[in-house]
Amino acid sequence: MNQAERRTVIKRIYASLTERGYRPMDQIIGYILTGDPTYITNHSGARQLAAGIDRYDLLEDLLRAYLTTDDETVERSA
Repeated sequence: MNQAERRTVIKRIYASLTERGYRPMDQIIGYILTGDPTYITNHSGARQLAAGIDRYDLLEDLLRAYLTTDDETVERSA
């Protein structure tokens, strides 16, 4: 799964959590930190979507986005 696909999946998970009345940021962070799938609702297949994301790759995406500025890009490690 590439970065664009991970972004799409996270947005779908965020929407599913919001629809169910959860605090999506807290739930997604909990999932990323622990890997515990119960942080993610089953609503709209969100838990299954989350299981398809490599958490390490997602953290790498997040860190790269945080460190990237308009004039520089952080390269992906091999």
